Amino acid sequence: MERFHPGGIDADGYILTVPNVEVQPQFQDLLVDVCMTLTRSEPLLDGIYLYGSVARGDAVPGVSDLDLTLILHSPPASQDLEMLESKRRTLESRHTEVIKIDFDIGSRSEVLAADNRLSWGYWLKHHCRCLWGNDLTRRFDRFKPSRDIAIAINGDFESVLTRYADLIDQAATPTQSLRLQREASRKLIRSTQVLRSEQELMWPQTLEEHVELFVQHYPCMRMQMFFFLSQARNPYAKPKEFTAQLRNFLIWMASETG
Repeated sequence: MERFHPGGIDADGYILTVPNVEVQPQFQDLLVDVCMTLTRSEPLLDGIYLYGSVARGDAVPGVSDLDLTLILHSPPASQDLEMLESKRRTLESRHTEVIKIDFDIGSRSEVLAADNRLSWGYWLKHHCRCLWGNDLTRRFDRFKPSRDIAIAINGDFESVLTRYADLIDQAATPTQSLRLQREASRKLIRSTQVLRSEQELMWPQTLEEHVELFVQHYPCMRMQMFFFLSQARNPYAKPKEFTAQLRNFLIWMASETG
């Protein structure tokens, strides 16, 4: 009989890694363009990594984002970041296969620093697939579930989500506001991992699994979490309603982690 093990981990207790599946045909041209655009005559990049739904092979054309981690040879200067942002906007404007292109940017020395093993090391090993360049995922062993990893990845939740609330209050258009609400909801849901107990073995992979684990421990917050899950999938709330709920949840969450 097959031995049962909690969701998000393998039979040996390690967190699951991204499956090595073939990229969906609808996104192959996009990824070719990404590699050509970002690496053309630029010695800046050490590696380009794919994460999220396109990496997993379950992206929906015209609905999903393209999520990329860019590792640079050395810490970027301001002009490097400006150049990458210009290329990001160019790629986004000419590809309707995705609704948004996101870059997470770090440097090789930052990734390989011992102090960042639980943040950058975990992130690359368990969430990313190398698309181009040096594959630093090979530098790290697999990780087992740990609250320390959750804190390393999402310990910044209070400052990040407060910034989202401010940006939503200042949004110039409903489209901009709804996009920010979607992003903030996803960050909030994933950030609830910092409340996990050290004895918990499950490691959520999807937003729904994060919500499921959270509600098991905090059933009184069920309605709030289902509100943010709905906003993460198909945002509809008025900006003031959303930021009020976000700020109230942050007050509660800070009290739980304090």
